[in-house]
Amino acid sequence: MRSRPPLLDRRRFLALGGAALLAGPATAARVGAAPVSELGGAAFGSTWSVTLPAGQATPRLHAQISELLDGLDRAFSPWRADSVIGRFNATEAQDFAVSEEIADVTRAALGIAEASGGRFDPTVGPLVARWGFGPILTGEAQAEGWRGITAGTGHLAKAGRGLTLDLCGIAKGHALDRMVTLLREAGHDDFLVDLGGELVARGRHPSGRPWQVGVEDPRPEADGLYAALRLEEAAIATSGSRANGYDVGGRRYSHIIDPATGEPVATSLASVSVLMPTAREADGWATALMAAGADGPDMARRLGLSALFLIREETGLGAIATGTFERHLS
Repeated sequence: MRSRPPLLDRRRFLALGGAALLAGPATAARVGAAPVSELGGAAFGSTWSVTLPAGQATPRLHAQISELLDGLDRAFSPWRADSVIGRFNATEAQDFAVSEEIADVTRAALGIAEASGGRFDPTVGPLVARWGFGPILTGEAQAEGWRGITAGTGHLAKAGRGLTLDLCGIAKGHALDRMVTLLREAGHDDFLVDLGGELVARGRHPSGRPWQVGVEDPRPEADGLYAALRLEEAAIATSGSRANGYDVGGRRYSHIIDPATGEPVATSLASVSVLMPTAREADGWATALMAAGADGPDMARRLGLSALFLIREETGLGAIATGTFERHLS
C-alpha cells in the first residue's frame, strides 16, 4: 500500500468534519461549531487523520494508531520487498504461510472478484506496472488470474508461479476498519477517520449533526467540490482518474485496469464513490465499478450498491446515483 506521490490520493474524498463545510479549527470557532481535536500522520505513502470531540485526542492514541498502520503496511504493501505480500509475489513456491488476517483480506478480495465478474482482479499488478502505475514489475497477469489464487487457513496458494497479488484495492479499506475497531475499543463513540481519502464516520459531530464530507470534482482541470455529503455510521471510498492518470493523444489513461482488455479502462467515467457499512467493502467496490466503466451503474443497481458515478460530458459533469446514495447528499 506504500506508493509513489502521484498515486497517493486515488480515493478523493475531503473530510469536512471540523466545521460543517469549512475545514480547520480556526474557521470552526468563527462559525460557532462545537470544538474538535485531531490526530494525524503518514501511512502507506499517504496520510491519515482522526477527528474527535475536543480533548479526546491523546499521544497514546496517536501511538497506537501509528503502530497499527505500520504493521499493516509491513503485511500488505506491494511496494515493499520485505512485506508479506511482497515476499509472496517474489517466491516461486506455490503455497505460502501468512497470518489469518492476510488470508481473510485475500478471501474478501476474491469474493469481490467473483461478484463483479472479474472487474475487480487483485492479480493485475503486472499490467498496472506496465502502464506506469504500480510496483509489481515481475510476474505475469493472466486472464481471470484471480481464479488461480486461493486463501486457506493461514496460507495463500497460487496456481502458477507467474501469479502475483496486489491487495491495494481493498487493503486500505481494511486498515481503515481496523482503525475504527481500535477507536471503539479505546472507548470512543463519535469520530471521523480519514485514510488516504477514504472515510468512516461513527456517531455524531460534537455539534450534534452528522459528520459531513465533500465529494471532490474529479476533473483534472477543476477545483473544489462536486457535492457535500452527510456520512452517518458508514464508510465511503472513491476511485477515479484525476490523481492517478495521464493524458496522451486526447485520451485519459487511468490507473484502473480493465482485466478484459488488459488496458486502462477506456470510459467517460471520471469517478465512482461507494457507500458501504465497512471501508473494506467500499474500497473494493469503488475499484470494481470504476473498472466496469459504462457498465458500472447497471452493475451497482443489480447488486443493490449505493454509488455515485460522475461522468465527463461535453457540457460539464453528469451524475448517476444508485441505491440510497442520493439520500446522503446535502
